[in-house]
Amino acid sequence: MSPIPITGGVWSATPTPLTADHRIDLPSVRRLVDHHVAMGVTGLMLAGTCGEGPWLPDQERETLVRAVAEAARGRLRVALQITDNSAARTLVNAERAAAWGAEIVVVAQPFFFLNATPERLLGFYREIARRSPLPVGFYDRGKNSPYVIGEAQLAELLEEPNLAMVKDSSMMPTHRDVFLAARRRRPGLVVLDGDEFDTISYLEAGYDGLLLGGGIFNARLAQGIIRAVRSGDLAEARRLQARMNDLMYRVYGGPKIECWMTGLKELLVRMGLFSTNTNFLDYPLTPACRKEITEAVSGADGLGYRADLLGPSA
Repeated sequence: MSPIPITGGVWSATPTPLTADHRIDLPSVRRLVDHHVAMGVTGLMLAGTCGEGPWLPDQERETLVRAVAEAARGRLRVALQITDNSAARTLVNAERAAAWGAEIVVVAQPFFFLNATPERLLGFYREIARRSPLPVGFYDRGKNSPYVIGEAQLAELLEEPNLAMVKDSSMMPTHRDVFLAARRRRPGLVVLDGDEFDTISYLEAGYDGLLLGGGIFNARLAQGIIRAVRSGDLAEARRLQARMNDLMYRVYGGPKIECWMTGLKELLVRMGLFSTNTNFLDYPLTPACRKEITEAVSGADGLGYRADLLGPSA
C-alpha cells in the first residue's frame, strides 16, 4: 500500500453533529470540517469516544465518514475509530472505512474481550495491524479500559510497520516510555498525546503533537502550547495550558465534567457549527454550565475566550 504522510500538530477527536432524531446532521458536518481547516488542524479522528463511535449505528457512521471525506477534499487527514470485540470484526470495519473514504483506522482496547491474556491482546492488535488495508493508529486508553496491554507486548506491537500513529490517553508513564522508545527506533511513527489537561510534559518528552477531544474548540490554544514548548518558552506554555484547562472546565461543567458531551455540543451550537446538542449519552446541561458557555462565546466573561473560540477577528 502507498504510505500516507501522517504528521503531528493538533488533531481533533471531533464530536459528531446529530439531528434531534440522532441522525448525522450533514450541514453541520460541512461546517465542522471548514472550521477545523480554518484553525489549521492536521486531521480528524471520527467516531472516537468524543465522537460517540461506540453508540453510533453503522449506517450513521458510514454517512459521517463519507460526508467528512467529501468535505475535507484532502485539506486534512481523516481517521476513523473502528474498535470491535474481535480482530475479525475490526478488520471488517477497516474494509468499510477504506471504502467510505477514511485514510487511517484507529483501534482502541476492545469493548468486550474474554480470556484477555497478554499474548491474546497482542495478537488482537497485531492481526489488525498486519491485515488492515489502511494504516493503523493505536488509541491507548490505559487503565480507563479493563484490558491494559503490558509494556513488553506494547513494544512488540509498535514494531509493526503498518502501525503508523499513537494516541496516548493512558496517563501511564511506563507506556509513555515505551512509545518514546518506539518513536526513536521508528522516526516515521507519529506519537500524539490525548491528555488535553496535561500536554506540556508529553511535548517536552518528544511527542509529535496532540489528539484532543476538545480540539474543535481549543485547537488555537493547543497550537500555542506546541509553539511555546518548541521555542523553549515554558512559562508561556504553562500560561496557555492553564487558560485551556479553565476554558474546558467552563464548557464541560467544572472539574467533575458533569456536563461533558451536552456542554460541548451546546458550545458548538452557540459557535454556529452544530444545529443541536443532541447526543447518545444524555449528560445534563446545568444552568451554571449554560451560563459559562454563553458568556465565553459572547465575550461577556471579559476573559477573551471568544477570540480563542472563534478567531482573533471575532
